[in-house]
Amino acid sequence: MLAREPYKGSTRKLVLAFDVGTTFSGVSYCMLDPGEVPVIRGVARYPAQEHVGGDSKIPSILYYDLQGDVRAVGAEALQEHIIEQAEDEGWVKLEWWKLHLRAKHLASSHIQDDDILPLPQCKSAVEVLADFMRYLFQCARTYIQESHLNFWRSVENSIEFVLTHPNGWEGQQQQQIRRAVELAGLISSQEEQSHVHLLTEGEASLHFCVTNVIASAKTPMDVSDYSDEEEDQPDSQGVIVIDAGGGTIDLSAYSMKLSPTLFEEIAPAECCLQGSVFVTSRARTLLQKKLSGSEQYSNPKIIAQMAGIFDNSTKLRFRKPDEPSYIKFGTIRDKDLKYDIRSGQLKMSGFDVADLFEPSIEAIIEAFEQQRRVASTPINLVCLVGGFAASDWLFAKLQEYFLPLGISFCRPDAHVNKAVADGAVSFYIDHLVSSRVARATYGVRCSTWYNSQDAEHLARQHKRYVSKDGDTYIPGGFTSILLKGTQVSELREFRKSFSAKRESPAACESHTTSIMCYKGALQEPQWFDVEPSSFTKLCEIHADLRKLSRTLRPQISTLDQSEYYEIEYDVIILFGHTELKAQISWKEKVRDSFSLIHFLTD
Repeated sequence: MLAREPYKGSTRKLVLAFDVGTTFSGVSYCMLDPGEVPVIRGVARYPAQEHVGGDSKIPSILYYDLQGDVRAVGAEALQEHIIEQAEDEGWVKLEWWKLHLRAKHLASSHIQDDDILPLPQCKSAVEVLADFMRYLFQCARTYIQESHLNFWRSVENSIEFVLTHPNGWEGQQQQQIRRAVELAGLISSQEEQSHVHLLTEGEASLHFCVTNVIASAKTPMDVSDYSDEEEDQPDSQGVIVIDAGGGTIDLSAYSMKLSPTLFEEIAPAECCLQGSVFVTSRARTLLQKKLSGSEQYSNPKIIAQMAGIFDNSTKLRFRKPDEPSYIKFGTIRDKDLKYDIRSGQLKMSGFDVADLFEPSIEAIIEAFEQQRRVASTPINLVCLVGGFAASDWLFAKLQEYFLPLGISFCRPDAHVNKAVADGAVSFYIDHLVSSRVARATYGVRCSTWYNSQDAEHLARQHKRYVSKDGDTYIPGGFTSILLKGTQVSELREFRKSFSAKRESPAACESHTTSIMCYKGALQEPQWFDVEPSSFTKLCEIHADLRKLSRTLRPQISTLDQSEYYEIEYDVIILFGHTELKAQISWKEKVRDSFSLIHFLTD
């Protein structure tokens, strides 16, 4: 296990980490007492849950009535009397609803909004997330109150929340999470957002792996080829963590040093919409096709029942394609040999089942190779965690790929489905990652000084204009502030200087700048008319310059001898932590002034 120092804070505090997954969700926590060594624990009891233990999670299911009120959540939604009442009263059941929040830039040709159960008419995806987080918070509060007497009252106003999200979720999705936290009542005001910490599932999984695998050679793990030749290993080694979940598969690459324990991200994080639910979705399509000619077994309800059984058991047990797999769905009287149904069991070809996994396996390998190509440190170790990691077939196929490459491959032996929640708490108390890699290029729109010797400028000379200062410019330029692939330490800021010319002091009282994101193929884009679809606006930054405007002195235009005023400012992007932030800086009476920090959104 990772050795931890006693908590050095001066007051008692509670850390709550929520892992809201596509299929299952859980909560982990840590009670921080001054002078005590922090211990990560999991909420191990939930209402109506049959299985109780350290790896407890609940299904990410909600029922809404026709008025839009929550009627059942989690394991409670699986109770027979709830299912009957839902049918009688026309409640709306939501599963896989997290996919409604997915980042639209992720490759998702295999899934459309119509493939996901629709939201109630009166509810947005953010409101559903808020309802679910409110339930998780209530469960966590009850569990902690019952397990640790008199503790909750001492920390109910001193809670730090860590919320995880897929690697591919960026500014827009992060802002939706923050909005949901407020709607759920976890915090009471915008000012309390400083107590909310967002984290990628990949980085959370890294912290779990460090605590449970990497930092201890004695920790039980399922490992393919863990090298003993430590003297041949360089000081810094490369590790990729694969978090194979229900909806997404997240890959994160790091260089690691264990004395002292230190990690740096070495490649942009990858995210694939090919989690375990898509294996089940493909199985449902296969069953529909296989049973389409059967009057008795082509019923959508029976197909849905079979798909559910495949999801809960057949998929996890599958190991060999040359052996048939079975879905036990009925009684001994269910028999139709034409459709491979005997004694209530549907027989499926093992090769057909293997094909259901193939798109997910291919997506993992493609993402791995992309990270390996750009990583600044050779990859020596790959760790597989997440609920989908329980699949022996997935593990075997990936092991088959990694072994010939000389790469060690492992999956922790215990509680892999709690990797994200436990790792999120570890992120807050251990803080192992010292730098991260920008996943895209960020900058601003600008006008570029005209250079008659530049071919790119000549091609756009019909757009040129003469500014108040007498110089000639071309609009539609892009200035990069932070380039994709840049490794950024937590304290480093990226800034560039700009100016704006206005006709009067009143026009200088405020200024707005748009932060743009570029996700195209160019290493350093310079023009918006090249790959225009690759640019998106992340946010607008507003600066209050009323004090500055009163100190500006007029300048005389060489163009028409009129007066004009010039604002000089810097645009700053901060990326050392897990969220991008931006602000404007300007000089005001010799000291620096700043706009409010803006979280970057799509």
